[in-house]
Amino acid sequence: MTISVNWSYPTAIRFGAGRIKELADACMAAGIKRPLLVTDKGLANLPITLNALDILEQAGLGRSIFSDVDPNPNEINLAAGIEAFKAGGHDGVVAFGGGSGLDLGKLVAMMAGQTRPVWDFEDVGDWWTRADADAIFPNVAVPTTAGTGSEVGRAGVLTNSKTHVKKIIFHPKVLPTVVICDPELTVGMPKIITVGTGMDALAHCLEAYSSPFYHPMSQGIALEGMRLVKENLPIVVADPQDIEARGHMMSAAAMGATAFQKGLGAVHAISHPIGALYNTHHGMTNAVVIPPVLRLNRPEIEERIARAADYLGISGGFDGFYDYMLALRADLGVPDKLRDLGVGTDRLEEIAKMALEDPSAGGNPVTLTTRNVIALLEECI
Repeated sequence: MTISVNWSYPTAIRFGAGRIKELADACMAAGIKRPLLVTDKGLANLPITLNALDILEQAGLGRSIFSDVDPNPNEINLAAGIEAFKAGGHDGVVAFGGGSGLDLGKLVAMMAGQTRPVWDFEDVGDWWTRADADAIFPNVAVPTTAGTGSEVGRAGVLTNSKTHVKKIIFHPKVLPTVVICDPELTVGMPKIITVGTGMDALAHCLEAYSSPFYHPMSQGIALEGMRLVKENLPIVVADPQDIEARGHMMSAAAMGATAFQKGLGAVHAISHPIGALYNTHHGMTNAVVIPPVLRLNRPEIEERIARAADYLGISGGFDGFYDYMLALRADLGVPDKLRDLGVGTDRLEEIAKMALEDPSAGGNPVTLTTRNVIALLEECI
């Protein structure tokens, strides 16, 4: 075999209902004695967050929280988080929440000891080697949604507040030392967030599975992740209290983020600039964009998607899978077009330029160009 690739897989995960009670022990396992819990504004005062703070305080690890985190976190949020981290004399982070809280928490732990600007560590080539690895603090991740899979990722997405471009900031030591996946924490999610995050997990699995790069381990994980979403997302939307189905969705989220080491594609290349410019929910944006991207990529993925359809129990090959995706979106109340999320056609060239520059673009099965991306955007909007 002439193929030569580098592979890496995630971290220690404590999975199961009620395991949030192990949060203090997880911090100690990571060498954290004075954690700063980083989460978003919406979660800051909810019972699940207050309970996590109680657990830390009762174990003698203090009670510190930073929650000035926007839905699409930016460098302003990061600077404020670093200031809180230093002011409190913290030695690690508990990244708590959905993608925004997890990403910013991980980046606070990474950047609190650095002297270079965060943009110097964008996921480009070997830029990560510019960081002082010894100055990166440990973090423990606690997801409260089932979508992004950021809890098993070595990067965080950060929006530049001036250019409105989303950048992926990467370093191997950003990977959480310990993850607590407790499906009970996801029970209180509003329906729209359950749908959006669930579709995000599906998009991760689908794009990783469709990516042309060679990574059989990711391929298998992506396929099983799609099965878990297919069987369990409708259940948790209909019955938010179903802990078993919630657990399967948490697994699917982590699997999607593990699998997309293989690559992403046009769905994410488009949703990143849309989210940055229009502040749309990332997972819901992905859900809207999936069908047009499937049509664009059909010449390159038809046989592969047909194999996935067989595994998922969907008849009709590619067409059956495509029809299933349309039906799933309709059943879950996903908007049909981006215009329903407030996106207009007035910035097509700007969005297309940003999409082509997005790291996800290189993993699309069909080569993306200005022409086909603008056509795709017109169809999506």
